[in-house]
Amino acid sequence: MDRREKELIQRLLKPMDGERLLDVGCGAGNYLRFFRRKGCSVTGTDQSEHILDMAREKLGERADLCPGDYEDLPFSDNEFDIVTLIFPNPACNLQNMINEAIRVCRGRIFLGTINRYSPASAYGMKKAALYSYGSPHTSSIPEMIRLIRSALSNTTIKWGSVLFFPPGRYPGISFFEERIPVMKNPFGSFIGLAFPVTYNRITIQDPLGEASEAKAAGGYPAPGAARRRTGE
Repeated sequence: MDRREKELIQRLLKPMDGERLLDVGCGAGNYLRFFRRKGCSVTGTDQSEHILDMAREKLGERADLCPGDYEDLPFSDNEFDIVTLIFPNPACNLQNMINEAIRVCRGRIFLGTINRYSPASAYGMKKAALYSYGSPHTSSIPEMIRLIRSALSNTTIKWGSVLFFPPGRYPGISFFEERIPVMKNPFGSFIGLAFPVTYNRITIQDPLGEASEAKAAGGYPAPGAARRRTGE
């Protein structure tokens, strides 16, 4: 079941070797380890120092881990190629979390959560509780799309879902699970949405000068450089 989630993430997000990735609410590092294996340079933030210690035991020096407020991330504008929000903390304002994810991203964002209307959501509820430290956040695809559109009205959103059967039926039901189309299927208990970000802010961490024209791999401005506003 965990593999099915990650297959959906891979299909929607397509992480590439060398990309910088931030996982907001990284928990014990399950998804950070997945993205690390895809070749990403990974950073995780979580509100719980105890949970971060668990992630450090799992990942060691292979990830940058720091405590942080999900609605006021301790990172610069446009700093990461990919930002992920998987099982967002229900104690936080999801719109504010999405806005912050957009602020620190210069590439694309993935949102993953429990489908409120899936008949098979018991598995997702149990797993998400491990990330949210309480009653997990549930949502629907129209609600998530509305939140994204509130922040980026013209972005292109790709979405899908997986895990269509009650958790007690796995792994025996896996043969049928893997033959159900996942893209734009609203019935799975885990829903994922991905969308690109076109940055529209300027970040200046260093004095203007040569750094303002510095480029990182892939043509993005290097961290610490001034970024030009979209359309200028």
